[in-house]
Amino acid sequence: MTLTSLHTHTRFCDGKDDTEAMCAAAWERGFASIGISAHAPIEKAGFSTGWHLPRARLAEYLDAVRSAKKRWEGKIAVYLGLEVDFIPGIMGPRDREYREMGLDYTIGSVHYLLPPGETSFGPEEGFTVDSPLEEFETGLGRYFNGDGEAMMAAYWDAVAEMVRAGGFDILGHLDLVKKNNRGNRWFSPAGRLYREKSEALAGPIAASGAVVEVNTGGLNRGKTAETYPSARILSLLHEKGVPALITGDAHEKDHLGGHYETARQTLFAAGYREQTLFEGRTGDKACWRKDEL
Repeated sequence: MTLTSLHTHTRFCDGKDDTEAMCAAAWERGFASIGISAHAPIEKAGFSTGWHLPRARLAEYLDAVRSAKKRWEGKIAVYLGLEVDFIPGIMGPRDREYREMGLDYTIGSVHYLLPPGETSFGPEEGFTVDSPLEEFETGLGRYFNGDGEAMMAAYWDAVAEMVRAGGFDILGHLDLVKKNNRGNRWFSPAGRLYREKSEALAGPIAASGAVVEVNTGGLNRGKTAETYPSARILSLLHEKGVPALITGDAHEKDHLGGHYETARQTLFAAGYREQTLFEGRTGDKACWRKDEL
């Protein structure tokens, strides 16, 4: 199995290591490629955070990754990406600015949730489904009156809307909503509503042409006992012919390649025998090839 990771964060956002250190670690571990994918600037949502790339440093980020491409040419392929949040009515991967940046790829992700009917967070920094548990509980109470089922439904609805809108190459950590749900505290993944909403996405994802990542970030940071997404969801995606690739969602160099064997086994259990590897971009089209697991 070829080693690669297109979901990687550096000090430009919430990562612990710089671009050069991440590239060096990937090369030393035998990776064929690495993609740097900072959390895209969030200021258009009406606030800033400590874990997104500040808009004031966007040009610096783009230059840094492009410079790394040149430095590492002939050793390891380095790709320039962004992980773009989808917040209905506010921002998303399809926004024109991302097409104008000359990115190699984009990851579409849902972190932020607004309750049904709301169009802004006001002065708050927003509610994210993967925030530290204490912050998550506070936000759940503020935005969803502590109703985990309603929050979960809003998450899957937002993912479905993002998939319909398109504009991204990779679908990020598909079932991220489970991160703070240890012991099924807020909802049951085996419950009717969860299954209906998650299972209904397989067809639209296949139609979108996006690649789904098998993300080991929750395992690397000790937050989940399985990959994003679960084997059950991956089985549904496999039935629809959705391509998948393994990523580490690494926020530090030591997590590059972490739990990849678990991801490989999860893909096998779901019926996959190949992952899909990124090979750059030609115009508006991302180029991929198959790689045996």
